[in-house]
Amino acid sequence: MSLSLNCQFRARRKWVAIAAALCCAASISTSSCIAAPLAVEPSTADQQHPNHDIKDPHYGDVLFQFFQDHYFGSLTSLMVSQHFERVSHHSEEAEILRGGIMLSYGLLDEAADIFTRLIDMGATPATRDRAWFYLAKIRYQRGYFVEAERAIAQIGNALPPELIEERGLLQANLLMARKDYSDAVKVLNALNLNKSDDLNDRYGLYNLGIALIKSGQIKQGSDILDKFGVLPAPDEEYRALRDKANLALGFAAISDKKPVEARNYFERIRLKSPEANKALLGLGWSAIAQKNPTLALVPWTELTKRNLNDIAVLEAKIAVPYAYAELGAYGQSTELYNQAIADFNTEDHDLNESISAINSGKLVEALISTNPGEEIGWFWTIRKIPSIPAMPHAAHLDYVLAQHEFQEAFKNYRDLRYLSLNLQEWREKLAVFDDMLANRRKAFSERLPKVMEQSNELGLTALRAKIEQEQTNINNGEKAANGIAFADSKQQDLLMRLNRVQSILQAYPDEPEFAAARERVRLAQGSLIWQLNDGYATRVWEAKKDIAVLQEQLKQAQAVQDALLQAQHDEPARFDALEARIKQNAQTLDSMIPRIAALTKQQQSMVQQIATDALKHQQQRLAQYATQARFAVAQLYDRGTENNKSKAEADHATTP
Repeated sequence: MSLSLNCQFRARRKWVAIAAALCCAASISTSSCIAAPLAVEPSTADQQHPNHDIKDPHYGDVLFQFFQDHYFGSLTSLMVSQHFERVSHHSEEAEILRGGIMLSYGLLDEAADIFTRLIDMGATPATRDRAWFYLAKIRYQRGYFVEAERAIAQIGNALPPELIEERGLLQANLLMARKDYSDAVKVLNALNLNKSDDLNDRYGLYNLGIALIKSGQIKQGSDILDKFGVLPAPDEEYRALRDKANLALGFAAISDKKPVEARNYFERIRLKSPEANKALLGLGWSAIAQKNPTLALVPWTELTKRNLNDIAVLEAKIAVPYAYAELGAYGQSTELYNQAIADFNTEDHDLNESISAINSGKLVEALISTNPGEEIGWFWTIRKIPSIPAMPHAAHLDYVLAQHEFQEAFKNYRDLRYLSLNLQEWREKLAVFDDMLANRRKAFSERLPKVMEQSNELGLTALRAKIEQEQTNINNGEKAANGIAFADSKQQDLLMRLNRVQSILQAYPDEPEFAAARERVRLAQGSLIWQLNDGYATRVWEAKKDIAVLQEQLKQAQAVQDALLQAQHDEPARFDALEARIKQNAQTLDSMIPRIAALTKQQQSMVQQIATDALKHQQQRLAQYATQARFAVAQLYDRGTENNKSKAEADHATTP
């Protein structure tokens, strides 16, 4: 009897850092059914972003993209904003976010450098502890248990309350990963897991029960799992966890030679549960342990009708004839063993066809086309099973896709394809930039002569001459200290006429008839000069104001001309610099695109290899069970031969 059932529990959920929405992933644990601790689940508070002001709009844009699950866009925007110092008010949070996204992409060294730099720069204890916590968590998820333990040991006492319990669960999982169940029990007991309605506590209680059983405290562990196995389950995740606990209880009871209790545990599991096949198999073995092969045939017969990809179904195929043999129905047992061998051979042939289909590459392409997604990222998973005409036995996909290694390899393949498309898109954009640059050069060369001509029309020389003339007039007027220098055109004309009339009258000094005229001229001149002198201060101020306006106009005109001259020199230099950047980036892309293409091809081969290895592993199991079936048939033939011989000898002995 084989109880080496391989079960996997996959728990992947997005979670966000307390201070900066640091992204990471929930852990995945793969082990035997009895010994499999469940992954640490994220706390509810860990999925919420704190309420605080966003002082830098660019950081708000980064967070918006992040919470839209656009992690690649969020990371690139963040790095650009950091380069141009646009997130100075959130520098520490931004670094945590960048490190978290790097972790989510599996860039452990880069993320560790970020966290280490934050610590070396004197980050706050809360930031430091969160950084180490998330680093430990992602390392655990990727199977780097030693590195995860080193990171978790760096955590101080500044974790927020909602992460303290999760830290304990993570530490317990690490201890269980290296089979230190006794210390794992101590850590889990210290968490006071008594809130039965809390999902984290339920995972913790399950792990505590498993750790107690594996540490030899079978009764204590079974008591915890027994209580856990009857708790109300409001949703599928709770129900799946409850079924898993009952399955572990059932096999533990069989190992402890308590078949009746084991049967009760197995009967708690739902018929449509992921654990149903293992439960049906356990029900049969509990009946065998009670010396009741007839009772064992009920669940085992049902199990033989299910998909052969499940190891429990394979075992049931030879368990049913074993039960018939125990009942003495050797002929029927032999027939069923032979039927099992034929089924195993058929399944082996089908597996070979599936392996050939996978190696053709159509499986990977179909998975990509039916699960496109918009972004690369750690949380992306295969959600839709494709319909693949070239895959003759689609049922084998369930076994392939259940492999954690396949999921991770396929995700890396998808990320490489995304990067390849991203690089190709940028390569095309560079061609557009080339066209834009050529258009700008042409527009600049066409517009520059016209602009320079307009600049020349500004008349800087004439304007300077006018300013100099006005300044001379002001200086002369101030030197003369009278208003004549500031007379307007009308006043100047009147003054010239009076001076001309006075000159004419002076030619006739002794003529009495001109005396009255001379007096009127004298009075007019005096009145005009008095008016000019009376407005002298005002006229000086207005003249200086006018010259200030002219000087400002000259300054602006000069600035325009200087800018044009500078642009005439700088713009071609800018065009040349942009052209150099475009060429440099084009060369970088031209070197990266084939490298990514080669890596993508290698990764596709790796994905296909993992898939075919999984199916080949199933073939090995088939071969093992087929060997057991053939051995059983041989034993039945031997037993039948011995029985016939004994009967013949008995008949011969009774013959007179």
